[in-house]
Amino acid sequence: MSLVKKFATVGGATLGSRVFGFARETLMAAALGTGPMADVFYAAFRFPNLFRRLFAEGAFNAAFVPLFSKEIEANGVEGARRFSEEVFGVLFSALMLITIVMELMMPWLVEWIIAPGFAGDAEKTSITIRMAAVMFPYLMCMSLTAMLSGMLNSLHHFFAAAVAPVFLNLVMIGALFYGLWVGADPLTIAWYLSWSVLAAGVLQLAVVYAGVRHAGINIGFRRPRMTPNVKRLLVLAIPAAVTGGITQINQIIGQAIASGKEGAIAALQYADRIYQLPLGVVGVAVGVVLLPELSRALKGGHMREAANIQNRSIEFVLFLTLPAAAGLWILSDAIIRVLYERGAFSAENTAVVASILAIYGIGLPGFVLIKALQPGFYAREDTRTPMRFTMISVVINSGLAISLFPLIAERGIATAEATAGWTNTVLLFSTLLWRGDLVWEWALAKRVGLLLVSAGMMSAALVYALPYAGPWLQPEISLLRQVAALGCLLALAMVVYFASAFLIGGADMGMIRRNLKRKATSKAQQ
Repeated sequence: MSLVKKFATVGGATLGSRVFGFARETLMAAALGTGPMADVFYAAFRFPNLFRRLFAEGAFNAAFVPLFSKEIEANGVEGARRFSEEVFGVLFSALMLITIVMELMMPWLVEWIIAPGFAGDAEKTSITIRMAAVMFPYLMCMSLTAMLSGMLNSLHHFFAAAVAPVFLNLVMIGALFYGLWVGADPLTIAWYLSWSVLAAGVLQLAVVYAGVRHAGINIGFRRPRMTPNVKRLLVLAIPAAVTGGITQINQIIGQAIASGKEGAIAALQYADRIYQLPLGVVGVAVGVVLLPELSRALKGGHMREAANIQNRSIEFVLFLTLPAAAGLWILSDAIIRVLYERGAFSAENTAVVASILAIYGIGLPGFVLIKALQPGFYAREDTRTPMRFTMISVVINSGLAISLFPLIAERGIATAEATAGWTNTVLLFSTLLWRGDLVWEWALAKRVGLLLVSAGMMSAALVYALPYAGPWLQPEISLLRQVAALGCLLALAMVVYFASAFLIGGADMGMIRRNLKRKATSKAQQ
């Protein structure tokens, strides 16, 4: 299977999750707007979500996958199963301990880390503490889910792991529908959502466990033991946990600062949901597929193939994210108005969230390139270098967020996150290039320049067309017509961008097929 098909498999499943995510956020905007209960729920949910990224996705995508792939190559599926059982026993025990400690510390964590800006409102703080306590066990479910997903990805079974997040959105949508149907108040709806997060975590774990069983591996529970393999995993996982959670680390810093202004946390979350669509569909797909592909190529000694996979992934990322970034910048106001402006979500909310989304658009290619560059380190079992770069970007993000929030409020936090993301990207790229792990291609550099020209042509077409579509994007127009008008603008953007990219040489389907095709003979050599 070619890399393009693997990207499409993961990206398609992730797209489904993001579409349901849009539906969820639209219902939440109508039910909660940017009011106090929206702030409380998002603040409480951010904390288990941060730990999910730190202990689950970051650590296991970076550390577990290369070691699991090595076990498959060295000892076959049976050896990989034994290794998985060793890890599962240690992970389960550690997660249980972390969950208990965090539940006991939740009042302190909320008051000092999650939402210090709520300190003047005792009721708001109390509700946040209780909701965070309900949702925190979600971490345990998702960490185990991440481990099982890493196994599936290494075995080239991508779909079950990619589709599992859909169930979080489905369960939360069900909770929202029920709350709106019975006419529940915002506080009650927020409680429904909190319990739905925990239920969804259990369901996601069940889905990927069924996928692992279907792939032919039956994991049993072993008494936790610090075997050499587990020790090696921990050595790799600790810095990878920090690195993998960079976006969440920066966002929780921004949330702590934003908690000083009512509605700021919810506004950042609504904008974040939009830019997560291209980030998830492209970035997650590339990150999930690229790491096991690079690991196997390097373990097999196929250095040229590894370099080709890395460069083609960068090309694929830029091909799709450059137009997305331009589109988010130009169409931010129209997108937010069509998706959110109804019910409790006002025109003033639209202006604030749209300005945040436009800034996130600038950072989008950088955020996605991080997903394409980090596997170049992880596949070589180097998790410390990306961790150092992450810490640098966190310092930059914190400094800028603190400095800019008093001046431009929520936009300052978005600016800080985008700047930190691009800083991390530049550091990762230049280090891979300096080490010789990334091969410079002038042809690739030329194509990137031409893709920028194509994105510029697309932007010009959108700026020209937007005044004509504007009357059809107003709140008093029916939702169907608003969606149709926005759809026409997006269709115009796609036609102009792809047509110009292929005409001027920024992209070539024959080249993409040749470079991304993994021949059967290549797989046999591994």
